[in-house]
Amino acid sequence: MAATVLEGIIAYPVTPFSRTDGNPDLAQLAALIDRLVTSGCHAIAPLGSTGESAYLDDQEWYDIAEASVSAVAGRVPTVVGIADLTTRSAVRRARFAERAGADVVMVLPLSYWKLDEREITRHYTEIADAIGIPLMIYNNPGTAGVDLTPELMHRLVDQVENITMVKESSGDIQRMHRLAQLSDGALPFYNGSNPLALEAFAAGAAGWCTAAPCVIPDLALELYRAVRAGELETARRVFYRQLPVLQFLLGGGLPTTVKAGLALQGLDVGEPRHPLLPLDVARTERLAALLAEAAR
Repeated sequence: MAATVLEGIIAYPVTPFSRTDGNPDLAQLAALIDRLVTSGCHAIAPLGSTGESAYLDDQEWYDIAEASVSAVAGRVPTVVGIADLTTRSAVRRARFAERAGADVVMVLPLSYWKLDEREITRHYTEIADAIGIPLMIYNNPGTAGVDLTPELMHRLVDQVENITMVKESSGDIQRMHRLAQLSDGALPFYNGSNPLALEAFAAGAAGWCTAAPCVIPDLALELYRAVRAGELETARRVFYRQLPVLQFLLGGGLPTTVKAGLALQGLDVGEPRHPLLPLDVARTERLAALLAEAAR
């Protein structure tokens, strides 16, 4: 298995939907991905929560995975998100992502029944064994209903050859410190909680997985540059400048708020798919004000 190094700003595109028939708009998806790549983002991660993957049927998911890899065109790594209730379906999608040319799959375990560590381990091991590209463990208990401890994630990375990295989105910075402790700093972990971006980099995060570059790419990238350069005061200033936008995006639901932000900037990616609804007028005006303030 070829090594894939991920670091920096890993950008999450929304999934555009046509305003005429509600189907995925692959041309607009390609335009958005090109915008993210040319802005300087270090990797592209389609089909995450921001991409409304939970609201796509199988064929739509396959089409978007394929179109995303094609739009990235090898300029940066592509990290395809996979979240499914069944191991069988997750394996099928992971294999498809690999065939399409993805560099990494990011796997979020979903659950109707509460899973124990034995079941979680089996789920990840079966997916990893079915593919030859790296697998990123994704912990997001707030959306998935499954909470992966740092100890469990470290064991999976230690025991399964192509499980090589972790995305931690619980919002608890102590878990990132624990991952660093358990691995003596050797385990690449990535922050998925926007308001923790500065703290996560200070804790040793290799990158920031975020939809923020869809609307504020320069600020997200400048934060990473300042951290890497050891310019703490600059990093603080840049982080606090964008923090109100980050808080708003997260608090209003990423597909809804990011799509509204893109529309404000002239890129029409349609509305979120029901049951999600577009941002209302008052909150759209608030977002416009926050974006304008961040751009000053």
